[in-house]
Amino acid sequence: MDLNKYTDRLRADLIAAAALGDEKTQATAAALAAATESSARLVLFAALSELATEVNAELTDRAVHLSFDGTEAKVDLRKKTSSDDNPTFEEMTGDISRVTLRLVEQLKAKAEEAAAQSGQSLNSWMSGAVSGALRDQMMRGYGPKRDV
Repeated sequence: MDLNKYTDRLRADLIAAAALGDEKTQATAAALAAATESSARLVLFAALSELATEVNAELTDRAVHLSFDGTEAKVDLRKKTSSDDNPTFEEMTGDISRVTLRLVEQLKAKAEEAAAQSGQSLNSWMSGAVSGALRDQMMRGYGPKRDV
């Protein structure tokens, strides 16, 4: 699912509404539409994630899995595994290791926003993202031999 069609529609709606105003209003609306595109995409990601969580709560043997690649949201239905096979970050035990991660400021800001929208600290959100990426990699048949 290409999220661009939704952010493009939002931009077009803002510009159409501003067409009722003068040139300065129209220019401001166009600038706001461009500036809020990333935020709109993050809101769409959060909404899709929340929807998947709600659907997963109703499903017994299957789970909706979301992955994002740039502006593409990919959805697939997978067989549920037991929670013992895929513990949450909070359920994991063992030593905690510290890692330094360098991100460009814009990416860090987006990650912080996504974490806040999901009610998590940046550390917990990123740990979940790494865990999910490793789980996805293992489901495709490559990567570490241990489940995360």
